[in-house]
Amino acid sequence: MQDMGREDHHSDSEMSGSERLAYSGPLSGPLNKRPGRKSARFSIPGTTTSKDEQYVEITLDVRNDSVAVHSVKAANGVEEDPEMALLAKGLEKRSASNVLRTASARIRQVSHEIKRLASFSKRPPPGRLDRSKSAAAHALKGLKFISKTDGGAGWAAVEKRFDEITASTDGLLPRARFCECIGMKESKDFAGELFNALARKRNMHCDSISKAELREFWDQISNQSFDSRLQTFFDMVDKDADGRITEEEVREIITLSASANKLSNIQKQAEEYAALIMEELDPENHGYILIENLEMLLLQGSNQSVRGESRNLSHMLSQKLKPTLDSNPLNRWCRSTKYFLLDNWQRVWVMALWIVFMASLFAYKYIQYRRREAYEVMGHCVCMAKGAAETLKLNMALILLPVCRNTLTWLRNKTKLGVVVPFDDNLNFHKVIAVGIAVGVGIHGISHLACDFPRLLQASEEKWELMQQFFGDQPSSYWHFVKSKEGVTGIVMVVLMAIAFTLATPWFRRNKLNLPTWLKKLTGFNAFWYSHHLFVIVYTLLVVHGYYLYLTHKWYKKTTWMYLAVPVILYGSERLIRALRSSIKAVTIQKVAIYPGNVLALHMSKPQGFRYKSGQYMFVNCAAVSPFEWHPFSITSAPGDDYLSVHIRTLGDWTRQLRTVFSEVCQPPPDGKSGLLRSDCFQGHNSNLPRVLIDGPYGAPAQDYKKYEVVLLVGLGIGATPMISIVKDIVSNIRTMEEEENAVENGAGGIGNSPSTKIPSPYTQKRKENFKTRRAYFYWVTREQGSFDWFKGVMNEVAEIDHNHVIELHNYCTSVYEEGDARSALIAMLQSINHAKNGVDIVSGTRVKSHFAKPNWRNVYKRTALNHPDSRVGVFYCGAPALTKELRQLALDFSHKTSTKFDFHKENF
Repeated sequence: MQDMGREDHHSDSEMSGSERLAYSGPLSGPLNKRPGRKSARFSIPGTTTSKDEQYVEITLDVRNDSVAVHSVKAANGVEEDPEMALLAKGLEKRSASNVLRTASARIRQVSHEIKRLASFSKRPPPGRLDRSKSAAAHALKGLKFISKTDGGAGWAAVEKRFDEITASTDGLLPRARFCECIGMKESKDFAGELFNALARKRNMHCDSISKAELREFWDQISNQSFDSRLQTFFDMVDKDADGRITEEEVREIITLSASANKLSNIQKQAEEYAALIMEELDPENHGYILIENLEMLLLQGSNQSVRGESRNLSHMLSQKLKPTLDSNPLNRWCRSTKYFLLDNWQRVWVMALWIVFMASLFAYKYIQYRRREAYEVMGHCVCMAKGAAETLKLNMALILLPVCRNTLTWLRNKTKLGVVVPFDDNLNFHKVIAVGIAVGVGIHGISHLACDFPRLLQASEEKWELMQQFFGDQPSSYWHFVKSKEGVTGIVMVVLMAIAFTLATPWFRRNKLNLPTWLKKLTGFNAFWYSHHLFVIVYTLLVVHGYYLYLTHKWYKKTTWMYLAVPVILYGSERLIRALRSSIKAVTIQKVAIYPGNVLALHMSKPQGFRYKSGQYMFVNCAAVSPFEWHPFSITSAPGDDYLSVHIRTLGDWTRQLRTVFSEVCQPPPDGKSGLLRSDCFQGHNSNLPRVLIDGPYGAPAQDYKKYEVVLLVGLGIGATPMISIVKDIVSNIRTMEEEENAVENGAGGIGNSPSTKIPSPYTQKRKENFKTRRAYFYWVTREQGSFDWFKGVMNEVAEIDHNHVIELHNYCTSVYEEGDARSALIAMLQSINHAKNGVDIVSGTRVKSHFAKPNWRNVYKRTALNHPDSRVGVFYCGAPALTKELRQLALDFSHKTSTKFDFHKENF
């Protein structure tokens, strides 16, 4: 025993398998650096050295990141005082005992440090937070002010921005530009409140800071310590710095967080949600919450968000997916070729067949004209021109087939050709043929204009005698050939095809170029639509051009019409059928709704005999907008529904006008409703509604989902429309099959079966054969909170009906910062509380809990592969083209390196 005020250097002893260490002095320092259980002894100043000296021994359990008060007792060996046990649990109350009265001064000095480490106030022992290594490690990711940096590495960029910003402000950073300097430019208000909290902590009352002060701010907000982050966030909320957060302060931070994450609905309900948080964290109605309450909520939310997948398997799979290194370039090439052929064999054989046909026709015509008299005058030029012309004839015939949608839908549904023919790539093949036509036109036109015609003009009298039978007298002017029927029709065709080809490119069709206003009106989808219909003139001119040939006079050798006859008749018949079908199958608008995000939903009657599959699409025409334009939209209703529905996003001229004409005749929504609703439309007596025609249905990649036992559905924004129909269809099929199976189990089998046989009906057997899907994962990614209103009813229906958890729904809102960002931390806390209490997600407004930011698609595939080894998974994607490459490549990677095979399908219109 030593004098009071000195450290008692200790001896170690074993206690419950943990190291016990007695230490007198502040809790910071050695106590925080040593593992195991540690006992801290606090000397009591103001007393003399004696055998009866009194001090308090506080035993803490410290394991990794876990801190708990084990006991508080007098160090003289007396039993633990019951009132001291209260100190261990709450560290709030003061004991009336002589020992505590003597020790009160010293305890007050260390109580704040103990509370910070233990975070134990008002928590009953059974519900104590688990500050285990895994939970704390996850929580460290749960409150980040600065992402993807550890402070030291990020300071260089911050300092550079500081120097640039303060070049004109005498070296002082204004508060208004603090957000820009630290990399929170898109969250100005949130960064402003962070600035206020950091300044308030340091008793600063200025609106600008120096570089040294900024460095101090940066060190705090980039601190990796969870406690430091928690304190910073608490200081942001605690605006009056009294160590307590009131309901008003909670409401303000909810509003601020909702604004930073563009969650307008939460902003409107901030007062209600603030009351919910106070109810959860302040059950005794003190009117405030403390930092330990906030910590408890954050750690519990972090633990709930940890998924129960196997970490070891995930790690093993990640190892397998590392690139296979092979020093032999021949082996690498063989492996790459093998994978390419396995993944693209359908495309490969179709393209190979097309190329072989093109090469054969070109060679055939080249050799044929190589033996004719024209070769003596025009040489290889005429052979090149005629060879290219022959490929042009075939390509002009083939280019119509990929857009014969009725024929393709019939072949897809009624034949087995889909096994070897990639019907999903019909539009891609259409584009490839268009490129082939452009190349053929170039070769044909340049060979004639730049080579053949000049050679004819310069031919000698002897050589011209060979051409006399084809051209008559030798012309003296180049324009003789240009102004002829062949020349005029050829040039006009080239001009019209060039216009159609140019306006069909993505830059013009989607208005991606910065063009003057007057020129921008000549681009866009409408320009693409109308310019493509110039093909009627082009095909007419092509037949004329092929009839008036210079070097061929016999009609049966003029083969242009032979190539075009069947495709043109087939395409013409399809257009006629579409026109008749759309006019006969009249539809009645039953419901109109306009949702946030400029989405128009149309519910209409289903024409008699209109049968379709989930994932298919149909064309919609509205004469009030344009009597000629037909636009494709995915069908969002399920085949079993008694209505048809489409959801149309306002993106271009036509959709914008369609929304306008329906808005003009619809009533405003009643209070609490989303969109424009017309109850009287269900009877079909509203003559003011615009007349809508439909044409379809047409086959699409997503309709093949029934072939897979496991499907992965991915929709971006309005791209969720075909997936919604699939989700509804899966639920409907599962429910129907369960009812049929229950009927069989109860003895109501097929007709003529006795109750004891329980033989399923042929219809049930057929349904099972055609419907293989047993598990579905649906990932819907959207940037706006209001987008979830589009399919809120479907989400809730699936959550209610799907008792066997066949469908796993994942909603992602990309406007919200990633889980763990300080800007979304309070939103995540509030989301957990509200979903646990009311079963409703505050972001989506559905029973499906939403995720923040963008999905990690590699983890999505990894999780699917872990859950379904040795299975074939159908991946169906509809949305922006930017994500297509990543999803397709991941499907290939996981197919090659795991036992799970992923078949990727991209929706095309």
